[in-house]
Amino acid sequence: MSGRFTLAITATPGDIDELGHVNNAVWVRWIQDIAVAHWQAVVPAEQVDTLVWVVTRHEIDYRGNVAAGETVTGETWVPEPPKGARFDRHVRFTGADGRVRVEAVTTWALIERATGRLLRVRPEIAAPFLD
Repeated sequence: MSGRFTLAITATPGDIDELGHVNNAVWVRWIQDIAVAHWQAVVPAEQVDTLVWVVTRHEIDYRGNVAAGETVTGETWVPEPPKGARFDRHVRFTGADGRVRVEAVTTWALIERATGRLLRVRPEIAAPFLD
C-alpha cells in the first residue's frame, strides 16, 4: 500500500503577493496543511489528540507560479523510515497542466503533546506514511 496522500488547493486573492502569484509564505502554509491533513486522515483519533508533529527544516524549490483561482494538487509521501524522532516528508504541488510548481523536502519531529518531549517514531506510527 502506498503512503502517498493528495490534496487539492485553490489559491485565493489573499494568497497572492505583489507579483501576482502565490506568496512564498503561503506555500509553506500549504506544505504544513497537506502534512496535517495526511496525519489526520490515516491515524487513530487518540494519536491526533496525544501526538503532534513540528517542522525542524524546510527545503523548497519554486518552479512555477500560481495565480488567484488556480488549483494545484499537492502530493506528499515519506520515502524512508524515520530516524529516531524525525523523518523527511516530500511534497510536490502540480498545476492543472501537469507542471510542477513547487517541490519540497521537510523534516518533521514527533512530540508528545502532554510533555512537549520528542518521541521516537515507532514503526506502527510510521507505516501508513511510508511510500
